[in-house]
Amino acid sequence: MAERMYATGRRKTSVARVWVKQGSGKVEINKMPISEYFRRGTLELIVKQPLEYIGNVANYDVYATVSGGGWSGQAGAVRMGIARCLVQFDEKRRKPLRDGGFLTRDAREVERKKPGQKKARKRYQFSKR
Repeated sequence: MAERMYATGRRKTSVARVWVKQGSGKVEINKMPISEYFRRGTLELIVKQPLEYIGNVANYDVYATVSGGGWSGQAGAVRMGIARCLVQFDEKRRKPLRDGGFLTRDAREVERKKPGQKKARKRYQFSKR
């Protein structure tokens, strides 16, 4: 078995490069502990979901560099990268992680603003007279 696995995760406009190796359960994002980088507990839970799903939180160390987007997108990108790394460690995990929705790329992106409108779909107020 290889020493560490690498995978890329994407969500909205965020891109995460993730390395996972066997270790003590340390999670580091952009050279900071996860609790310091993602200040909200819900984002921490999102990132650790694939590890908890397979029941191996304390067996792997995660190192990730993530850029682009906001907090939610970055957390989702790291989550996807971790799931892809876990599949590389053991191919038998593919089916459970796929069923849990961790390997599916969420294709939803922000719709662009259209000219002559306030936002992507909101229009300026119409006055007949």
